[in-house]
Amino acid sequence: MSTVTAATAVGVGAFSGHAAAHFPADLTIDIKPGSEDNSINPNSRGVVPVAVLQTDDFDPTSEDVRYRFGAPDVVGEGGGARPAHGGHIEDVNGDGLDDLVLQFPTEETGFDGDESEGRLEWERTEDGHHGQSGTDSVSIVGRHS
Repeated sequence: MSTVTAATAVGVGAFSGHAAAHFPADLTIDIKPGSEDNSINPNSRGVVPVAVLQTDDFDPTSEDVRYRFGAPDVVGEGGGARPAHGGHIEDVNGDGLDDLVLQFPTEETGFDGDESEGRLEWERTEDGHHGQSGTDSVSIVGRHS
């Protein structure tokens, strides 16, 4: 599980009478919940489950599902896999809070075998502005051909 914590928040001012909201600077994620090594085979035609953990600063179950996941450089450049569906709610870490579990098509993640981390980015707006992200360790077990 990721050790990234949402220690700070970014404020969003009120516009046109809409209430201000606060969003975390970082997301806390768990790639392949329940797995210690988070192994990913880039040649797989399956999916990679990624949990977005609820924190005091962020409730992923109450936000739009606008995520991209994959190799950090690929996601950082605007690529990566989109969720296969809207996800499901589950308390994956036993803290009593609902987390959002998403499934990402492995072949779209951009892992090439050199990565030690996976990155999930949440885009606050439909056009991809002002995304927050989180990382977790991965173990690549195959190379993308």
